[in-house]
Amino acid sequence: MLGSVFASLGRFVYRRRVPVVLVWVLVLGVGLGVGGQVFGRLGTGSGLRGDAESVGISDVLARVSGAGSELTGLLDGRSADDPAFRAEVADAVRDLEAIPGVQRVTGPWVAGREIPGLVARDRRAVLVRVELETGMGGGFERAQGQVEERLRAVDAPRVLVGGDEIAREAFQDQAQEDLKRGETLALPVMLVLLFLVFRGFVAAVTPLLVAAVAVAGALLILLGVSHVTDISAYSVNVITMLGLGLAVDYSLLVISRFREERAAGLELPGAIERTLATAGRTVAFSGLTVAAALCGLLAFAEPFLRSLAWGGIGVVLVAMVAAVTLVPALLGLWGRRIRPGRAERGSGGLKERSGSPPVDRGTDHGVFFRLSRVVQRSAPAIVVVVAALLVLLAVPFRHARLENSGLESLPRSSASRQLFETVGARFAGGGTDPVVVVVESVPGSPLVADYLHRVGQLPGVARVDARPGTPPQITVLDVVPEGTSEGPVATRLVERIRALERPVAAGVTGPAAFLVDYRDSLVSRLPYALGLIGLATFALLFLMTGSVVVPVKAIVMNVLSLGASFGALVWVFQEGHLSGPLGFDPPGMVDITVPVLIFVFAFGLSMDYEVFLLSRIKEAWDQTGDNDRAVALGLQRSGRIVTSAAALIVIVFLGFAAGELLTIKEVGLGMAIAVVLDATVVRMLLVPATMKLMGRWNWWAPPAMRRLHDRFGLVEQRPPAPARPSDQEERVGSLHAGP
Repeated sequence: MLGSVFASLGRFVYRRRVPVVLVWVLVLGVGLGVGGQVFGRLGTGSGLRGDAESVGISDVLARVSGAGSELTGLLDGRSADDPAFRAEVADAVRDLEAIPGVQRVTGPWVAGREIPGLVARDRRAVLVRVELETGMGGGFERAQGQVEERLRAVDAPRVLVGGDEIAREAFQDQAQEDLKRGETLALPVMLVLLFLVFRGFVAAVTPLLVAAVAVAGALLILLGVSHVTDISAYSVNVITMLGLGLAVDYSLLVISRFREERAAGLELPGAIERTLATAGRTVAFSGLTVAAALCGLLAFAEPFLRSLAWGGIGVVLVAMVAAVTLVPALLGLWGRRIRPGRAERGSGGLKERSGSPPVDRGTDHGVFFRLSRVVQRSAPAIVVVVAALLVLLAVPFRHARLENSGLESLPRSSASRQLFETVGARFAGGGTDPVVVVVESVPGSPLVADYLHRVGQLPGVARVDARPGTPPQITVLDVVPEGTSEGPVATRLVERIRALERPVAAGVTGPAAFLVDYRDSLVSRLPYALGLIGLATFALLFLMTGSVVVPVKAIVMNVLSLGASFGALVWVFQEGHLSGPLGFDPPGMVDITVPVLIFVFAFGLSMDYEVFLLSRIKEAWDQTGDNDRAVALGLQRSGRIVTSAAALIVIVFLGFAAGELLTIKEVGLGMAIAVVLDATVVRMLLVPATMKLMGRWNWWAPPAMRRLHDRFGLVEQRPPAPARPSDQEERVGSLHAGP
């Protein structure tokens, strides 16, 4: 039985507690020392699969044109009509052209003629565009540095230099800064809350030590993943956020059960053994359930999402293993310094099934027990009202505008964002990226003239420009859409261009095309991801409970609470409510990846709390056979733990939401909302109400599946209470544990 396996693990860890701790100390040191290298391997690419049309055409265009990264210099604050300023800019252009590795420089004036789009509408700023060669290796960074240095030498009140590589570095630096800020804000608050929960410093600091180990393990895992696939600048923050929260949650559960067993009169070795046989089993189930949910990301083809899946699964497993090895090892060393829980009353006349093990001592009539009884008396009304409220909160998501986040997600102080916003606000056409059409034909060919004309006549086209300086074998059109770069007009224009009959090979790329391909890829793989998550979660909960009703009900309730959190995302970030207190400029959209990440991560966390609650309900059900009583007892015995765990993980998410990367802020706030809804409205109201209505049907399964569970189910078998250790064992334990 699974309980016996974890009881044996508890005995092993207690006997080998010093070596176990030393192994984890090694993981911590290597993770912090080596894992930090992952920040130098982060990317800011589109995250798209390599076989998408927009990616392929972009690669072809870069290859045939020979152009590499582009740098843009903004020279702001001097009149474009000032002859001295124009002469200085001309000198800078000539110097830039002479830098090794620079392929082409486009200044605001060529032979006395003004280039459209490179002089601000107010004529108080100009742009200089510099294209670098590809394949320069180490010379690329040197050339980029020389270009930046020469542009900043121009005498202008404000000089900004931006480009893909500069933006990538900005994202990396900000991601690292936000990670430090999140940990700095969250950890002290968590320590105070843990102290209030446990009323002791040693018990409070233990989960934070486990969290540090989980973060170190997360960095090592991400570093390994980065050698296999590209990872986003956001991945460290997202995965560290998840690992930090789960490590504290699992540690909280184990330590709370340890204090409960100590209050029941068990000595240190016996309390650790019994703790792992019960709470250790729950942690294992929870970790596997969260990991199963993260496997849903593997159904997507995008390298970014798959890298998050592998990193997230690894982090969850690290947190889980640390909770069932490092925590009991630390308890073996200093468990006597941790105050036992309060001595509880007996079962108060609780009727037990014949032959069932003794009922755990617990307070039958605490706050959560009474709440459950109140909910059960009004179960039909509560189910209708709560479900309707969650559906109502989800309504704004129907109008969600999902786009890829860009430079606007950087903080206001970022030079890359300032350059992006200045160009968009003050330069003609600067705020809208074109839809790029690449045709394999020489410019002016009669074969494609009609095709190009039809492209220009499509609805939503604001302007069509033939791109100069392209190789003779291709024609490149910059089709500027009406509205924003990735707005509905631009994406619909991409679809219309692709629907046209093509006389020769042609393709479409650009930001709007990237968004269309990314969206279509997500939508096409979403059913597989949802199916994988649903089946894995159903299987694990069935193996745990032996019921087919409980897993289905849990999945439905999680979807309801997640829908409400999605609606809140749209209300806050797309519509701009609370943008002032939260410190961001409303982007008017939600990053297209954020709902996917929140669904997967929050679904796993919701099942995390479901396992916490169900493990105690199932325990009481096996002992009593009384459904209503089992639900009330389960809620009473797990309510404080679920509430404390949720509060701690919300603190983690809000700490990261206080960062300045907008996408991380969206993920952090969305996850916090999802956890709050799940730990309060769903666990405290909807779960007991629906289980009351279902009655004994909660535990129903078809005969064939019942036999399957009897044979393969992960059933807990509580070990007998260990005998009191001999005086010699007590003295040996004291030598290891200290005073």
